[in-house]
Amino acid sequence: MILGALVGAGVDPAELIDQLKLLGIANYQVSFGKVDRSNLSATRAKVEIGPEHSHRHLADLLKIINDSQLSAAVKDRAGSIFSLLAEAESEVHDVPVERIHFHEVGALDAIIDVVGACIGFELLGIERFVCSPLHVGSGTVEIAHGRFSVPPPAVVSLLRGAPIYATEVKGELVTPTGAAIIKAVTHEFGPLPAMIVSSIGYGAGAREYKDFPNALRVVIGETSDHEAANLERLLMLETNIDDMSPQVFGYVMDKAFELGALDCYFTPVQMKKNRPGTLVSLLCNSAQRRALCEMLLAETTTLGVRSYEVDRVALARVIVKVETPFGAIDVKEARMNGRLLRAMPEYEQCRGAALKAGVTLREVEEAAVKAHSLL
Repeated sequence: MILGALVGAGVDPAELIDQLKLLGIANYQVSFGKVDRSNLSATRAKVEIGPEHSHRHLADLLKIINDSQLSAAVKDRAGSIFSLLAEAESEVHDVPVERIHFHEVGALDAIIDVVGACIGFELLGIERFVCSPLHVGSGTVEIAHGRFSVPPPAVVSLLRGAPIYATEVKGELVTPTGAAIIKAVTHEFGPLPAMIVSSIGYGAGAREYKDFPNALRVVIGETSDHEAANLERLLMLETNIDDMSPQVFGYVMDKAFELGALDCYFTPVQMKKNRPGTLVSLLCNSAQRRALCEMLLAETTTLGVRSYEVDRVALARVIVKVETPFGAIDVKEARMNGRLLRAMPEYEQCRGAALKAGVTLREVEEAAVKAHSLL
């Protein structure tokens, strides 16, 4: 349904299929067509596969994704989605993540669904995701472990913290795969934000209901600079450490930024038994949570990492390249409601140019600021 909605909203199906070929796997076919759902025209995405081994572990799925020729952004997002699925199954069955068999969601069609959605998001250039409360359905559903109430356990686990509801409509309306995709990308759950709509897509589900359009709607548009750039829903990861060499903290900070952390800082704290310690704080998007938690657990002496959602107000940022006597320098512009508030040359580029030219850092920075003022 997500694939169909994205194609309906403007993704070129031929380009999407070409991008899927970068996975380097065969024995499947993807097609798109228009169907009627309660008198609503929607796009049906069909993934047809041949015989295959459908029981995979997380490591198997991540290897397929990471060995592909897809972009880094698509790999990261797809990997985080399957990691969320593994964590949910691990919680439900009380089995370590590495021992989880994915069953239905490990099949090739689920790989195509998840990776295809990530490709579609990238092709459309989506910067922020807002999701309405989720209609999960009712009744029971047959899954690999037997008959369970709707929503099944993995879906409930994945949607912890998200608004959900049920009506008299029978059937599973949110699958684990769909729940993981939504959970991994959504910045905020709530009403439709103020926006100028540019396209709308309806993705059809396989089942048909009387007087109920079994379709997912995607609305794409642009908000004002204030709406789009100022409010972000992020995650804060924290851990307290009182028994680690100070030399390691710098290494941890470098690793955090390599893995996509938006910010990293250390705060002196007084811990239990009145011992001095350090509070490690990492700000990140939900897609980077697993990788950063694993890094902290592997590279530091901590035994656990806590996390919580935070809202960040941030100015819209634009990178502008300027020419100086010392070479091209990127200048980061900060804007609010379309108005330029400040501009700052990129430090590392200025540093490199200063060392190469044998001049002071200040000379390069001043040259970049002057060149920017002439734009």
